[in-house]
Amino acid sequence: MSATEHYHYEECGLDHVYLVNGFTKSQTPYGEGIAIKDVEKLHEAIARTIIAGPQPIRGQELRFLRKFMDMSQKTLASLMGETEQDIFRWEKKREKSINGAADRLIRVIVGQYLDGTEIRPFLERLAELDQVEPTDILLEDREGHWKQAA
Repeated sequence: MSATEHYHYEECGLDHVYLVNGFTKSQTPYGEGIAIKDVEKLHEAIARTIIAGPQPIRGQELRFLRKFMDMSQKTLASLMGETEQDIFRWEKKREKSINGAADRLIRVIVGQYLDGTEIRPFLERLAELDQVEPTDILLEDREGHWKQAA
């Protein structure tokens, strides 16, 4: 199959997704129509491919992943310890890479979502840490072992 026979799947919001098969073309009274087999599983495959890839996640991919998880910018920002404006800015810059810890955290969040593991309570707890005042660490020796004091 030549590259021209691949379907450029722009409907997902990503510039670089092409389907080799799993779609049918038909003529309708309104022009050419495309039917795609099992869009939900296709989107899952796209998400898995993005988070497994070696390149940094870009803004357009972040938007796809967030929408795939049916998550608002506000909710994702809260889970990441970022502001809603940060998520908006990253998504707006479609081709710009998101590097560092934010990229890795996005991959973890999406990976856990895909695998059905509930990571949300853990991330919400981590987000709460940003709002807690630092406290002293109290340690005591208990029978030759240092432990946190009660």
